[in-house]
Amino acid sequence: MSQAEPGASPADLAELIANSAHALGFDLIGATPAGPSPDCARFEQWLAAGYEGEMAWLARRAQERADPRTLLPEARTAIVLGASYFTHELPAALRDDPSRGLIAAYAWGDDYHDVVKPLLFDLDATIRAASGRTTLGRAYVDAGPVLERSWAQEAGLGFIGKNTCLINPRLGSWTFLAVLLIPEAVARFTFHVSRQQHTSDNTLPGCGACTRCLDICPTNAFVAPHLLDARRCISYLTIELRGPIPHELRPLMGNWIFGCDLCQQVCPYNRRFARPTRLAALQARPDRVAPRLLELLALDEAGFRQRFGGSPVLRAKRRGLLRNVCVALGNWGDPAAVPALIEALHDAEPLVRGHAAWALGRIATPAARQALLAAAMAELDGYVQTEIAAAHSV
Repeated sequence: MSQAEPGASPADLAELIANSAHALGFDLIGATPAGPSPDCARFEQWLAAGYEGEMAWLARRAQERADPRTLLPEARTAIVLGASYFTHELPAALRDDPSRGLIAAYAWGDDYHDVVKPLLFDLDATIRAASGRTTLGRAYVDAGPVLERSWAQEAGLGFIGKNTCLINPRLGSWTFLAVLLIPEAVARFTFHVSRQQHTSDNTLPGCGACTRCLDICPTNAFVAPHLLDARRCISYLTIELRGPIPHELRPLMGNWIFGCDLCQQVCPYNRRFARPTRLAALQARPDRVAPRLLELLALDEAGFRQRFGGSPVLRAKRRGLLRNVCVALGNWGDPAAVPALIEALHDAEPLVRGHAAWALGRIATPAARQALLAAAMAELDGYVQTEIAAAHSV
């Protein structure tokens, strides 16, 4: 059935939700009773170890993370959903070109918060029409105190892999996760788009002996299987870290300028089972797929917002993105980058000037060294002075 009458049974609601969510574009759908958050103790241990770095917001609202019923006291069911954002593999000609900046695939299209959350509101409206409810459910898309991956595993959408991503054995891990809390009782079920049916069987495989994701990480961000030290993760360094990138990690970042996909690219589940997104707004925009580094370094604030408007890349802000671009240019090491980096030594943002100095020190042509010497005489910011001095010693 695709519709349910007001006062529908838990089984009827399960079928309605599976069909409606699939029609909206979700590829994974599950329902599980709302209650204490699964795996919350391990999350708290992760925080206690300090692995979250500067992401202090993760430690806030701990009580709500521990039990979503503090967010919606009448919640009886957590509807957990996954939407594929996979579009295509990056062609080798772009992937292997160090003059281009690599952006995580989830940011190739529109901001997933803006795309997915309205779909949750639509789904909630469908459920309300079927149950006769007049109040709203609570919708979360990676921006609230909800442990989406743990709830997704609880609902049978997949297992948490050694790289800490949720992996569905018939879809992989290129998915956005969302949670809708509702007061209706819904029969427990799991829907996989590959099966085109819903089931109560939540049996899942795992990673087995595979360690490809752990082995490929250039910054050794995995302390152990299933345990990520975000402070060393390229995604954290290029997005969440607001200040200077640690010197010892810069050479390891290659040309990643927003996020990192390495641990997902090598995952056998992704290589075999990834399915293209069914959501048009998540389709890749050509100007956000491996853009040329020198083009990005020339962006002013208006140009940055015009190019990345409506994109997750805005989260890094211009100064953060250009900081990352400077690191990538330093790792490229081509003298062709020197004129643009010299110009960046005069950027209004100290963060950009400091990382431009580092990159010039890495390239170390006579023009680069002369520019660093001139900047050392004129620079007034203490942090940038330190970067210039370090660049001279490279």
